[in-house]
Amino acid sequence: MYSILKKRFLAPDICQMEVLAPRIASSAQPGQFLIVRVDDMGERVPLTICDYDSVTGSVTIVTQQVGASSRKICALEEGDAFTDFAGPLGMPSDFIHEKEEVLQGKKYLFIAGGLGTAPVYPQVKYLHKKGAHVEVIIGAKTRNLVIMEEEMRQVAREVYVCTDDGSYGFKGLVTAKLKELMDSGHTYDQAVAIGPMIMMKFVTLTAKEYNLPLTVSLNTLMVDGTGMCGACRVTVGGQTKFACVDGPEFDAYQVDFDEAMRRQGMYKPQEQEADHKCNIGLRNG
Repeated sequence: MYSILKKRFLAPDICQMEVLAPRIASSAQPGQFLIVRVDDMGERVPLTICDYDSVTGSVTIVTQQVGASSRKICALEEGDAFTDFAGPLGMPSDFIHEKEEVLQGKKYLFIAGGLGTAPVYPQVKYLHKKGAHVEVIIGAKTRNLVIMEEEMRQVAREVYVCTDDGSYGFKGLVTAKLKELMDSGHTYDQAVAIGPMIMMKFVTLTAKEYNLPLTVSLNTLMVDGTGMCGACRVTVGGQTKFACVDGPEFDAYQVDFDEAMRRQGMYKPQEQEADHKCNIGLRNG
């Protein structure tokens, strides 16, 4: 059993947990994910790793309450435990294969949309330790949905916060902030975008205007996390790939985003039905 050491809400419906999982904490790398199950009858839920500490043996996850399984996860309290907490899974970020002296001479830009800020954090933290120059754009609909800003400021050279409604930071989408930075003369060796699929699609279109190398994470497509279910099948560079075993990170310019978004919506009716049943169960429980 994997005990929950700490729990807090970063924003309405967005829950952060530190879980005791020493083996994962000692072997996890930026870009990877894990599979959790609340109980023996629970669904396998893939979650990207937000942070890990090999000294304390803790792994941090961030979950947004959007469906039945995520609501069950967020209903757990400190002292409760997950039945399964398996990982690390997936391919780590490409930059972990770079030598430290190479990373020290590089400049990275991360574009994080909503919950995507959580998987961006361990990547920025890793690059910061290696001496790379890292800047981050954090996007959210409104101020109270901005997460992990302070944590990010501790490891990034610059953090730009954007809100759709202008309630905090830059008023506008992350793509508008990206254009502003590029048009003002900022240059980057590599950009990484993690967030909603539609956001990553338009970040890709924007970055292409500036010939900016871009990586995206397709973690939101994953269901089973092993490649067997086929739910995260996507076309990358004209070839069929699986986000969970071949990714979750890919060259953005090779991804068929329209196909990925169609696949993402395949199970909406089932998800809505399960969420309705879960809400009834939580109210009656």
